[in-house]
Amino acid sequence: MNITELLRRSALAYAERPAVLAGDEVLMNYRTLGARVAALAGFLQGQWGVTPGERVAIFSANCPQYLEVLHAVYWAGAVTVPVNYKLHAKELAYVLADAGVRWVFVSAELREAALAAGADAAHTLVLGSPAYEQAVQHAPLALQERAPDDLASLFYTSGTTGRPKGVMQTHRNLLTTTLCYFSDVDDIAPEDAMVYAAPMSHGAGIYNYAQMQRGARHVVPRSGGFDPAELVRLAASVGRLTLFAAPTMVRRLVEHVKATGADVSGFKTIVYGGGPMYVDDLREALRVMGQRFVQIYGQGESPMTITALARTHLADTSHPRWLQRAASVGVAQAAVQVRVVDEAGNTLPPGALGEVVVRGPSVMPGYWRNPEATAKTLRDGWLYTGDVGQFDEDGFLTLLDRSKDVIISGGSNIYPREVEEVLLLHPQVREVAVVGLRDAEWGEVPVAFIVGDEVSAEELDALCLEHIARFKRPKRYEFVEALPKNSYGKVLKTELRALLTGA
Repeated sequence: MNITELLRRSALAYAERPAVLAGDEVLMNYRTLGARVAALAGFLQGQWGVTPGERVAIFSANCPQYLEVLHAVYWAGAVTVPVNYKLHAKELAYVLADAGVRWVFVSAELREAALAAGADAAHTLVLGSPAYEQAVQHAPLALQERAPDDLASLFYTSGTTGRPKGVMQTHRNLLTTTLCYFSDVDDIAPEDAMVYAAPMSHGAGIYNYAQMQRGARHVVPRSGGFDPAELVRLAASVGRLTLFAAPTMVRRLVEHVKATGADVSGFKTIVYGGGPMYVDDLREALRVMGQRFVQIYGQGESPMTITALARTHLADTSHPRWLQRAASVGVAQAAVQVRVVDEAGNTLPPGALGEVVVRGPSVMPGYWRNPEATAKTLRDGWLYTGDVGQFDEDGFLTLLDRSKDVIISGGSNIYPREVEEVLLLHPQVREVAVVGLRDAEWGEVPVAFIVGDEVSAEELDALCLEHIARFKRPKRYEFVEALPKNSYGKVLKTELRALLTGA
């Protein structure tokens, strides 16, 4: 089934319900949204010549048109390539080339960057422009049928090699994620509203399908992003808000509510994930905002769908192991099996540390045109997450470390290897190691340990800005005589982290 069948049904059954809002202003109902999506799909096929299975990129900050484009691509039977709008032009160029993208939707401020990355001007359309508005008046296209295992989306996630990998997400994967939302995260009523304060290219956008299925409202903040004061105002004026947020965003929202004494009754559900939520922060969030929180653990390879820590678990504060549960990422979601295994793939008992693996209909079929990476990650039907964790006796999973050393800063993944490779381009840098340091605002920030001669932090900053996205550059440089290593020559990043924290 084509995932955008959910929108088609709601456009018929809930035609008059408000669908898309900019702030608290209703822009269109479900009938209009469905009509514009069908027309834009007609433009894709009739004017651009997009055929089923071809890739179409969306390189845009959050805006109301994002949902139209996302569903129009599916409606036409094509494949979305949602690109993080913070990416450097060189990173974008790699994604466009690797995915074989010939068509790009882009927000106005990013058009020049897209063209510099190799996008074809004749097949680049600015969202909200006069040309875009003309496109959504095209003759409509009938919804194109897709099989459950047909490719729906290519989600690019960086890897330890420093080169992004295209996670192949099928229509079955996305539908499974949607059904798991209802079974493990939250129910949705028509009067509910999902507010897109986090990037729609990532987890927040993936939750749109559940809202579509129930004919609920989709709210794009006027700011296009996360602003605690704006969210509080929207909670008051729109009501019944649900948002997906990184733990750093949750902390900022809680601090704003504490400082202002704002009314939080308009918030329905806050789903957090994408990084560690420390227990003290969670307790304060529950104290300030009440039982509105649900945690999810997932990866692009099994989108939003590995485990969940329900609000009922968080509400059970009398449970003797509440603290341990609050520090966990919850229990396996309904559609998947989750195990902790040893190096040989054997299932480990409760309390034993090992790698977290998952299988089920949410798990990707593989990485786009990358059989080597696929073979490493998918083994005997299981997705090897690269995360180290342990189950307790009640089935709650706690993550202890990330074996891939990913740094999660403000909800975005930063892979040390890709930063290290850029820093090593400097002729005076002999060795480098990048680790994460806990940060009150961002969750974690990257810190680079440098072994080299006559090199400054300013030079290294400039080098990073030339090659990678700004948010990935180290926030601090430590110049050292040597990096700590074990007998095999492997850099001991645990010792570097200890140096930073004084542990």
